[in-house]
Amino acid sequence: MTQNSLGLKSPQESLSDLGAIESLRVPGKEEFRELREQPSDPQAEQELINSIEQVYFSADSFDIVKYELEKLPPVLNLQELEAYRDKLKQQQAAVSKKVADLILEKQPAYVKELERVTSLQTGLQLAAVICTNGRRHLNIAKEGFTQASLGLLANQRKRQLLIGLLKSLRTIKTLQRTDVRLSEMLEEEDYPGAIQLCLECQKAASTFKHYSCISELNSKLQDTLEQIEEQLDVALSKICKNFDINHYTKVQQAYRLLGKTQTAMDQLHMHFTQAIHNTVFQVVLGYVELCAGNTDTKFQKLQYKDLCTHVTPDSYIPCLADLCKALWEVMLSYYRTMEWHEKHDNEDTASASEGSNMIGTEETNFDRGYIKKKLEHGLTRIWQDVQLKVKTYLLGTDLSIFKYDDFIFVLDIISRLMQVGEEFCGSKSEVLQESIRKQSVNYFKNYHRTRLDELRMFLENETWELCPVKSNFSILQLHEFKFMEQSRSPSVSPSKQPVSTSSKTVTLFEQYCSGGNPFEIQANHKDEETEDVLASNGYESDEQEKSAYQEYDSDSDVPEELKRDYVDEQTGDVPVKSVSRETLKSRKKSDYSLNKVNAPILTNTTLNVIRLVGKYMQMMNILKPIAFDVIHFMSQLFDYYLYAIYTFFGRNDSVSSYTSPLTPIPVPSLWHLSFICETQPSYSLLPIRNVGVTSEKVFLAEQFEFLQPHLDAVMPAVKKPFLQQFYSQTVSTASELRKPIYWIVAGKALDYEQMLLLMANVKWDVKEIMSQHNIYVDALLKEFEQFNRRLNEVSKRVRIPLPVSNILWEHCIRLANRTIVEGYANVKKCSNEGRALMQLDFQQFLMKLEKLTDIRPIPDKEFVETYIKAYYLTENDMERWIKEHREYSTKQLTNLVNVCLGSHINKKARQKLLAAIDDIDRPKR
Repeated sequence: MTQNSLGLKSPQESLSDLGAIESLRVPGKEEFRELREQPSDPQAEQELINSIEQVYFSADSFDIVKYELEKLPPVLNLQELEAYRDKLKQQQAAVSKKVADLILEKQPAYVKELERVTSLQTGLQLAAVICTNGRRHLNIAKEGFTQASLGLLANQRKRQLLIGLLKSLRTIKTLQRTDVRLSEMLEEEDYPGAIQLCLECQKAASTFKHYSCISELNSKLQDTLEQIEEQLDVALSKICKNFDINHYTKVQQAYRLLGKTQTAMDQLHMHFTQAIHNTVFQVVLGYVELCAGNTDTKFQKLQYKDLCTHVTPDSYIPCLADLCKALWEVMLSYYRTMEWHEKHDNEDTASASEGSNMIGTEETNFDRGYIKKKLEHGLTRIWQDVQLKVKTYLLGTDLSIFKYDDFIFVLDIISRLMQVGEEFCGSKSEVLQESIRKQSVNYFKNYHRTRLDELRMFLENETWELCPVKSNFSILQLHEFKFMEQSRSPSVSPSKQPVSTSSKTVTLFEQYCSGGNPFEIQANHKDEETEDVLASNGYESDEQEKSAYQEYDSDSDVPEELKRDYVDEQTGDVPVKSVSRETLKSRKKSDYSLNKVNAPILTNTTLNVIRLVGKYMQMMNILKPIAFDVIHFMSQLFDYYLYAIYTFFGRNDSVSSYTSPLTPIPVPSLWHLSFICETQPSYSLLPIRNVGVTSEKVFLAEQFEFLQPHLDAVMPAVKKPFLQQFYSQTVSTASELRKPIYWIVAGKALDYEQMLLLMANVKWDVKEIMSQHNIYVDALLKEFEQFNRRLNEVSKRVRIPLPVSNILWEHCIRLANRTIVEGYANVKKCSNEGRALMQLDFQQFLMKLEKLTDIRPIPDKEFVETYIKAYYLTENDMERWIKEHREYSTKQLTNLVNVCLGSHINKKARQKLLAAIDDIDRPKR
């Protein structure tokens, strides 16, 4: 409980309240001491104080005695009265002890305050003495001075005032003449000096504002200052098109003197926005008026959007180039403005760290932070304005009217502009990308459709003759692929870019900061580079042609140039030393390409397709956002050409079918080639087939594989699975075309029917083991020798690469072995000795065949040997063998069972085996 709740506002008040009770007196010091020394229970004492009725703590007029008497009951009880009296005494003792404690607690403060009052009284007494002495001395001074002395002082004061007035009049005279100097400084573009002078004059004028002549001067100075600000704003606007570091430094110093650096930055951004609008309008207006051929002013009243629709196709590209050049100047000025602020911010920071004016430093840091943030935000804003202006220009004309080279040049300019934007503010140029992407895709669809029609026409008229190119021919030598081996130049079309000599990445702003323009159109940008890729008559020189037709039957007759140009087929390396005779001799057996050195085999159509691919990649390289669409069209182009080759060369109903993964698609009419096929011998068509297939696979497909890293680099990450699918399912299957196409050649290369007739005349149920093979083996080997000679003859017209010759040999051997099995399956009767004769014939055939070819292992060798050995199997083993070897036809398996009948298989077993064969054949029906 607090002191107020106890009614003890002060010790004196508490004592006066208790004085109303006569029996209760204020204890003295001794009694206080006794009370404090008595043992006490604070909690019990507090409970006694809390038990005191609230009425005892009321106002001073309260009569305690009367209150207690009125509380007495009508009938008094002595014991109760004594008990109640003891209670009151206890409460009194508790209160007295509480009061004593409070008095003793405040005793030190009382003594200290009393000492302070005593000290104050002493000080007042001393002050009274000082005042008395002062008054006495003043009276003495008053009596000692005279009126003359005071007059001298007054005159001296007046003299000082007149001197000050003279200085003020001279200053006012100078201020009246400052307007002339200010005009001179403004003409000299010394804005900081003019503002400094004007501010000093205003400060001086404020000092003499009590003169009436100064009020007019103040007004004049204020007008002059406003005029300076207007001229300063005009000077600031000049920065937007042609940044001059000295000029901009003066302007910034002037604004800093005015304390308006933030305002200057706001004005600067407004001027840049206005500069972009005025620049593009004036450029387009100039070309429109030039092409209109009159001085009609109606174009000046058009909106920029409408003005762009009046640009003619002939002036479209020059106008676009000049438009981008002008916008480049604006963006370069902004870039150099940011550079200036970054440089001077660093200098200001260094100087501020040496100073001690913290308030000025904080203000400078605030202004610097505002300017930096404003400039950073302005990057995106200015680039958006540039994009919108260029987009409006692009939409003003239908780009589909341009030829491919002109369209590529337009894309190159826009790509360059987007590169500028990315370096300018890190933006991906969404506005321009979306606009140019739509137009590019539409243009490219029409272009692609036209090129497919041209390809169809080429295919319909292609005779599949060899296109003579040099042995070192590469697609990078073609004009369309120059962009792949040359770094991009900012001043020319991507197909005429000079090679970069510096490995360091330099931005366009760094490159052209001191002069030049990345959109300058050089006068020779349409000069086509010559292509030296064709060879004379398919050879690079007459000496090569003469050497190429030499015979290579002797080991000593090896041309030196062939030794020099020999390239290892496996590694692709050119040996340092000349090739050994053994190597050339072994190569003569399997690779019919010595007569043409190593020149690529391709047709005019293939060369045109490659050129078209180069143009597609050129467009994709310039405008990467349409990379997926371009690659998609390239895949269609490759699919179209691939299936056209397959349709013509890979289909022939007269030969056993060869499974191909290709899906039918519309192909061009090849009736003229069909006529050639029907009227020419099979071997005379091998050069056509070799040129067609090799041109498509060895050259076109391999070039697509060569281009895969470049395509993968420009393809968006989300679309790369499509590219991988295209290469895995289409390009990689191109090599598979050789097998079905050359299967047809192999089917007509040997007289397999004649061999079957010769085998049918052989008697296989002999009783003795023969030591001489049958004549059909010699006939078959002669067919292979004739096949080898014919390949040599064909190779004199068209080089036959090693993979092609290997496939031809493999197919012919495979067909020969299958014909042998078919001949054995036509046998009606055969003895054990006859089976041994079959093995003798086949072993003789293999021995002689291995001398003619390097193919190892011999294809389908096991196919023949396994069939011959199956004759000796028992009933159970043969049944298991039939189920495991489903590569044989039903006829071949049935004949095997029938021939074995009577020797070691009975009729019951024969029926069982025939049933097993029928079970195997049933799913095929």
